Amino acid sequence: MTLKDQFEQLKKDAEAELAFLKDEKTWEHVRTEYLGRKGKLADLMKELKSAAEQEKPFLGEMANRAKRELTDAFEKARRNVTGKRNEHAAFDVTLPGATFSTGHEHPLTTMQSEVADIFRSLNFSVVEGVELEDEWHNFEALNIPSTHPARDIQDTFFVKGDAGEKGRRVMRTHTSNMQIRVMETYTPPIRAVVIGRVFRNEATDASHQHSFHQVEGFVVDEHISIANLVHTLQAMLSGVFQKQVTVRLRPSYFPFVEPGFELDFACVNCNGRGCSVCKRSGWVEMLGCGMIHPNVFKAVGYPRGTYTGFAFGMGLERLAMMRYGIDDIRHFLGGDIRFLQQF
Repeated sequence: MTLKDQFEQLKKDAEAELAFLKDEKTWEHVRTEYLGRKGKLADLMKELKSAAEQEKPFLGEMANRAKRELTDAFEKARRNVTGKRNEHAAFDVTLPGATFSTGHEHPLTTMQSEVADIFRSLNFSVVEGVELEDEWHNFEALNIPSTHPARDIQDTFFVKGDAGEKGRRVMRTHTSNMQIRVMETYTPPIRAVVIGRVFRNEATDASHQHSFHQVEGFVVDEHISIANLVHTLQAMLSGVFQKQVTVRLRPSYFPFVEPGFELDFACVNCNGRGCSVCKRSGWVEMLGCGMIHPNVFKAVGYPRGTYTGFAFGMGLERLAMMRYGIDDIRHFLGGDIRFLQQF
């Protein structure tokens, strides 16, 4: 029998055995018998060395073709047995692709990115801050003495452990702690905004959470005025709601600013005419703000009377609730996939 006939017979024998395979274990045994390093095909390949020189090119091509055909036959048999496809095997590019569902960005993530971009466009630095804070940075340096109601255990999460040089450890109750840390590190001019999580020891309902996010912004320089504060906040709110927003200030009290204000803006839902969103008043209460208190500058070591500045703080969840018409703050941490699929 010629070498050519032996190759043809080898293919026929292999195909005959493959036709009766019933499991992957048997398939592996037959594959090793024919295509293994010491298999029948390898033994037949060795005989090419003894062929006449003029026949070697023809026989070599024939041997390679036989190997390809056997490999394809074994792959086809494996798919028939296991129902699986070799990841390295050729595939049909004309078949329709699989459809994969994509995730949904959390509305707070979207809101945070948009607010950060707006402030960057106003030449603010976006900084991150620590959530586990000491009493001095969280309260005392912000002109909140130990007798202030905000220091009460009902409002603050105190962390167990010995008090350090700057007081006990607390989960920060506001992002205002970063006013102190930034001003301790940098000299004016400063334009910074902090967006981060804060913690309050209070009951949870549709408008209150024990853990939520705040946007804290502040500017320190020479000759900063209330006009700069109003312009900055009006530009920020106009960017968030993507339309020109009218704002107003009402006197209010916050320990770390003097004078202090509540900022309202004309309801974007009814354009100030009055609706259920603004409780028929035409105005929506938005945030607290004011000119930075001289005692805060004193705490960080700034020279008396050299600098002025403004600061403001607002809830990121409140912005998102107004932007998207969300009526319950608990949805943000509820983990309900149906809520996220809306965004």
